[in-house]
Amino acid sequence: MATLLMRSQGPMQSWGSRSRFEERDTEREPTKSGIIGLICAALGRDREEKIDDLVALTMGVRADNEGTVRVDFHTALNVISANTKAHSTQLSRRAYLADGVFLVGLESSNVGLLNEIQEGLKNPIWPLFLGRKSFLPSPQVLLADGIKENQTLLEALTSYPALIKSKEEKSVRILIETEEDSHSENRWDQPVSFAFDKREFRKRFLKKVWVNFPKEEVNG
Repeated sequence: MATLLMRSQGPMQSWGSRSRFEERDTEREPTKSGIIGLICAALGRDREEKIDDLVALTMGVRADNEGTVRVDFHTALNVISANTKAHSTQLSRRAYLADGVFLVGLESSNVGLLNEIQEGLKNPIWPLFLGRKSFLPSPQVLLADGIKENQTLLEALTSYPALIKSKEEKSVRILIETEEDSHSENRWDQPVSFAFDKREFRKRFLKKVWVNFPKEEVNG
């Protein structure tokens, strides 16, 4: 089993899983649908292409800095609705995470696929963004030492050094995919298809783990 690690860090990022119409939510960490979408951009995969191999990856996220949830109000002018030619003004509330820093891990027995993704992150076909096209990563998503060929997902997420400095020892949260049980959380962010006329998502289950980091340790 091998694991690919990547970084999700930027001034703003948004990872919606329940958004409807004028209300656009964000989870407190990157979603699987969002990360697979980012990988599709890196690899140059069109919305109509199959994503079964990417969906099969087991995903985990470590929150090195949780970030702060904020909400913007957006106004769109001259919106044409589906059942009329009339133009209208549309207001929406859009949530995002400010200053979040996350270590994302993807586990697979297919090391070749993980290396392909790593190469895609190094030389992406299309621009990469953190949930929305205007939310650009800074620093880059790629971690030069992100391929861990002999580590499970949990081992990689708990052993990889902190992405940001801390003046004191701290405990950070990890969410990792698991089977459903009485202690698991759930997210509706398991993509089945990104095709415009066949967009489909399913439920997946997560368990929470905590890891401690000493002060002033930093990597990348």
